[in-house]
Amino acid sequence: MFTRVFKQVTLGVALSAAVFSAQATDITGAGSSFAYPVYAKWAVGFKAASGSAVNYQSIGSGAGIKQIESKTVDFGASDMALSGAELDKNNLVQFPGVVGGIVPVVNLPGIKPGELKFTGAVLADIYMGKITSWDDKAIAALNPGVKLPHQDILPIYRSDASGTSFNYTTYLTDVSADWKSKIGFGTDVKWPVGQGGKGNEGVSNLVKQFQGAIGYVEIAYSTTNHLTYGLVANKAGKYVQPTLETFTAAAANANWDAQPGMGVVLVDEPGDNSWPLTVATYVLVQKVQDKPANGAEVLKFFDYGYTKGKKDAESLIYVPLPDNVVAKIHKSWEQIKDTSGKPVYAAK
Repeated sequence: MFTRVFKQVTLGVALSAAVFSAQATDITGAGSSFAYPVYAKWAVGFKAASGSAVNYQSIGSGAGIKQIESKTVDFGASDMALSGAELDKNNLVQFPGVVGGIVPVVNLPGIKPGELKFTGAVLADIYMGKITSWDDKAIAALNPGVKLPHQDILPIYRSDASGTSFNYTTYLTDVSADWKSKIGFGTDVKWPVGQGGKGNEGVSNLVKQFQGAIGYVEIAYSTTNHLTYGLVANKAGKYVQPTLETFTAAAANANWDAQPGMGVVLVDEPGDNSWPLTVATYVLVQKVQDKPANGAEVLKFFDYGYTKGKKDAESLIYVPLPDNVVAKIHKSWEQIKDTSGKPVYAAK
């Protein structure tokens, strides 16, 4: 498991020992906190290789979408793929960055990581306030032999417009008819109970702060914050660990051509070895680049991630995109042009 501690700061990392190109172009991005750990890691290597700094703000998918739509950043990042109509309306190009996973995290002393088991229906009932104590019979039935405390459950959710919430609530909608009819899915839903935290960072901090709390975060946040994660039964009824292998299994049957901008949702995928809360995170850029040098640098940065950044992604438990998917992404970049109609970057 990954153990490096991330500081919640922007990504421009100065490397005084490196010799930088005179042509270095600094770029800005904003959005997904789910993707922050891997983009931070890639930014370090990209700075060393190119001299260009990537200043990325982990402000949530909803805010990232708004910023790229208003052209205040060079790229946006969202864990909720936009529809073809939304992309066309705002003249955007969308492509996937990496695949990762959401895990439920708890603050229950004495419970080990991966020891506590949930079904999707039980998670839905917890977040609806129907299950309120950790020793409730519904939880106990899934966890024979686990010493569950008679303690109130405090559900923690995202208070900001969040792609992580979009995927989590999409999953709960898939597995719980009650959740589907009363709450539904989206980047920001009306949570019946609990307390909100901003970003994966805020949810992690609140779970650490309150004994009896439960939250949902991208897996890197569980490891860097030393949070106890639980297992979730997949569609086949199996309990698998959240790993590169189980995220890859969930993404194996993804049809990247099915939606505009390769916008697939990977939660609740079939397969004995699939992690049920697997997520693809997306990048958004303007189709017409007023600053073509910046647009080219954005694409160079992600090209670096797809090629040189695979091991860095895996070290954080993200699944690098396979070569055939990267080839599709490179093809989609032909749409990204300067004001004269010339593509800003040609992938090699």
